[in-house]
Amino acid sequence: MTSKPQPASAKQVPCPTCGGPSLFSPANPYRPFCSQRCQQIDLGAWAAEDFRMPAEAPPEDAEFGDPKRQP
Repeated sequence: MTSKPQPASAKQVPCPTCGGPSLFSPANPYRPFCSQRCQQIDLGAWAAEDFRMPAEAPPEDAEFGDPKRQP
């Protein structure tokens, strides 16, 4: 990765993928990631559904989203 001059007001943040320093400014096209590689790793994890929220599966005999109807 080539080093670009950093403006004085640029903020350094940890890269969400590798934890390394990342420039959080318009000068970094991959922000908040430090590089295209880290951005692609994160995209791959998202596509593989690694960021799912845990949830209970509905019972097999339950209607999908419909409350039970009273007769």
